[in-house]
Amino acid sequence: MLSDLEIARKATLVPITEIAQKAGLRRDEIELYGDYKAKVKLETFERLKDKPDGKYIDVTAITPTPLGEGKTLTTIGLSQGLGHIGKKVITCIRQPSLGPVFGIKGGAAGGGYSQVIPMEDFNLHLTGDVHAVGIANNLLAAMIDAHLKHGNKLRISPDTISWRRVIDLNDKWAVYNIVAGLGGEGRCVRETGFDISVASEVMAVLALADNLQDLRKRLGRIVVAENEDGKPVTAEDLKAAGAMTVLLRDAIKPNLMQTLEKTPVLVHAGPFANIAHGNSSIIADRLALKLADYVVTESGFGADCGMEKFFDIKCRISGLKPNCVVMVATVRALKMHGGGPRVVPGKPIPDAYTEENVRLVEKGSCNLAKHIENARMFGLPVVVAVNRFTTDTDKEMQAVREAALAAGAEGAHVSEVWANGGAGGAELAEAVAAACEKKSDFRFLYPLDMPIKKKIETICTKVYGASGVAFSPKADQKIKHYTKWGLGNLPICMAKTHLSLSHDSDAKGRPEGFVVPVMDIRPSAGAGFLFPLLGTFTTMPGLPSRPAAVDIDIDENGNVLGLF
Repeated sequence: MLSDLEIARKATLVPITEIAQKAGLRRDEIELYGDYKAKVKLETFERLKDKPDGKYIDVTAITPTPLGEGKTLTTIGLSQGLGHIGKKVITCIRQPSLGPVFGIKGGAAGGGYSQVIPMEDFNLHLTGDVHAVGIANNLLAAMIDAHLKHGNKLRISPDTISWRRVIDLNDKWAVYNIVAGLGGEGRCVRETGFDISVASEVMAVLALADNLQDLRKRLGRIVVAENEDGKPVTAEDLKAAGAMTVLLRDAIKPNLMQTLEKTPVLVHAGPFANIAHGNSSIIADRLALKLADYVVTESGFGADCGMEKFFDIKCRISGLKPNCVVMVATVRALKMHGGGPRVVPGKPIPDAYTEENVRLVEKGSCNLAKHIENARMFGLPVVVAVNRFTTDTDKEMQAVREAALAAGAEGAHVSEVWANGGAGGAELAEAVAAACEKKSDFRFLYPLDMPIKKKIETICTKVYGASGVAFSPKADQKIKHYTKWGLGNLPICMAKTHLSLSHDSDAKGRPEGFVVPVMDIRPSAGAGFLFPLLGTFTTMPGLPSRPAAVDIDIDENGNVLGLF
C-alpha cells in the first residue's frame, strides 16, 4: 500500500475552476490561489439566498486513542461515497493547525484513497488563514502592552489581563507561562503566556461570524482585562477591532479544494475541539447547504467535545438544524476502552489491538453506547461507521454492530474508504442518506437563561456522565463576575481532555462516580460563549520526545517528504 503522501501525489488534480463549476459556483465568485485552491467570495450568498438548504450531516466519534480513529478519513470517504451513489455533496472541514502536523498526529487531510488534495497545501499554511488569525490576536496583545506603556488611560489592572499571545506550534515547554515586560524602564512586568493559535478567541470568532460586519462587531466585544473598577475592557475600547478585521478580510472567505474523487471541499477556520468549539465555519456550512443536496461536516474529537459544541454553540448561533449524526468507531479504540494496554504514540501498537479479542471489544463498547446516547439526546438519528483495519475480524465487527443497535443507532456499517475510496463508503452513504430522511426532533441540551453553574453541571452530568461538579474559588468568583457583566446567558464551551469522557485522560470506557473540577473560566464574549477549564487542562500543547517534524524534509526536487 502506498503512503498517504504518495497516493496524493499520484492523483490527477483538476483545475479548481472545474471543481467550482461542479459545486455550482460561477467563475466570478471565486478568487484563485494557484491552480488548485480558491477562495469563495461572500457576495455569492446574495445569488443563493432563496435556494433551499440541503441535508446537514455531522461526523463525530467515540473517545479516540492518542493515534486518532479516522474521523476525517470517514468524513472525506463518506462524501466520496455520497458522490459515488449519485448525490451532489460538499464537504466542510477545518484547516489543520501546524501544531499537530509537526507534533504527534501529523496531517489532517484524511488518508489512503479518501483525502483532500493537494495534501501538502492542505496541511501546510493553505491560504494563510491561521497566520492571519495569529497576527490579529498578537496585534491586540501588542496594543494592550502599548496602552499600559503610554499612560494607561483606560485604567487597566495589569493583573487582570487575560489576553495572551499565540503561535501555531506545540510550544508548551517554553512559552505557555512567561513573564513579559522585562528589560526596560517604565515597562509593566507581568505574568502571561502563549496559547496555540487555534485556541485563540479570534479563531472562534472567525468560525462563528456571519459576515465581515458581524466579524468586526464580534472582535470589538472581545474582553481582554478589567479596569480598576472591575469592569470589562474590550478590543473596541482599545480601538483594535478595526485593524484586526482588516487582517482577517481575506481569511473570512472559505477555501475551496477537492477530494481524490473530485468532490468539492470547503476548508475554513480551525478551532481546536478540546480547547475551543472545534468546528469549521458557519459561513462555509451555510454556503455549502445552498449549493449541495448533502453537506458533510466534522466536529472535532469525540461526541463529548466537538459534537456537543457543534449543537449547543454552532447550531444555536447559526440557526441551522442537522439531519443526522455519523459516529465513527474502531475495534482497536473499543479494545482500549475495554481495558486494553496503553497506546503510546511513536511506539508499536500492542498485540492486543491486532489479535482477535471479542470480549475486549464488547467490554469497551460501553464508550460507544454513551456517545450514541449523547447524540440521541439532541433528537437526531445516529449511524455508526466502523472504520475497519485489516486486522479486525468478522466476529469483532459483529460485536460492534450489536452494541450500536442496542444503544439505539440506526445501524452500524463497515467503512473501507481508506483502501477503496468512495466505493468503500457506498454502503455507509446509503445508510446516511436514508437516516437524513427520518423525522428528527433537534433540540439543545440547555436553555441560555439557565444559570452559568447549572449549564456547566448539565453538560458534565448528562454528556460526560459525572456525578457532580466542584468549582474552585477562582471559578466561583468569575461566575459572579460574568453574571454581573451580563454574560450569564452565553452558551458554555468546555476545555477538557479529548482522551476520556471525564476530565481525566486515563479514565477509559464509560467512567462513573467522578466529580468534574472546574478550575477556571474565561470569557469569550466576542465568540459568544464562556470557556471553563476542567482539571489541569492547558491551552498550549507540547511536542513529544520524537515529534513528527523530525521525519519531515524536502528532496532535491523540492518535494515534501515524511508528511502523513
